[in-house]
Amino acid sequence: MTTTQQPRFGAIIIGDEILSGKRQDRHLAKVISLLSAHGLSLSWAEYLGDDRAQIATTLKRTLQSNDIVFSFGGIGATPDDQTRQAAAEAAGLPIERHAGAVAEIEARFGEAAYPKRVLMADFPHGARLIPNPVNRVPGFSLGHHYFMPGFPEMAWPMTEWILITHYHHLFHQQPVTESSILVMDAGESQLLDLMNHITATYPGLKLFSLPRLDSRRTIELGVKGDIDTVASAMQHIQAAISAAGFPWQPLATE
Repeated sequence: MTTTQQPRFGAIIIGDEILSGKRQDRHLAKVISLLSAHGLSLSWAEYLGDDRAQIATTLKRTLQSNDIVFSFGGIGATPDDQTRQAAAEAAGLPIERHAGAVAEIEARFGEAAYPKRVLMADFPHGARLIPNPVNRVPGFSLGHHYFMPGFPEMAWPMTEWILITHYHHLFHQQPVTESSILVMDAGESQLLDLMNHITATYPGLKLFSLPRLDSRRTIELGVKGDIDTVASAMQHIQAAISAAGFPWQPLATE
């Protein structure tokens, strides 16, 4: 599979409590870790409050892409949970009670599923279920968009289930590595021509430059991509840095 064929993964993290600082987000680091374990990577992430119009606008845009998107939060039944309704609005679909979700909620709560808990079975028309191994209240999917609770203990095994069930064919298809060096006594402006040259010469790689604010002016300079091309690009970078007279030292390859 070529780079252009590899789908992108995105994350949407929803909740006023995240934006206000009442709770610290842990989803971003975890989804990066889950993807990385399977040779995949996260291309983008967005944080949104519990604002139905904003969520719907964002989902309308992302649903038009081919991206695989994990959405965390806002699928409960309280008034501040707006993700189910926003997803339906973005997709132009009605909300309806999902028989399979009702069965799961009834199996977990029995008569106590009514009249309130069963509201969490109201999904956009045609949604598919995502099993919840903790309390059986499922999430749902629309196309390549997956909507899960904000609770990490539920959302993280659900995310892993999605990856294994639907995207195992993508695992480790394009081995990616990252390599860098630490350049001393150089400013980014002094290395800009080299960076542009590397980017033009190796278009399939992602170059990064990370200045460090310490007692000595240093920059971590490196590239990320397929193993063979990274090795070639790093040899090019090292030779150019040495020729420019800047001291440097290797950093561990990831």
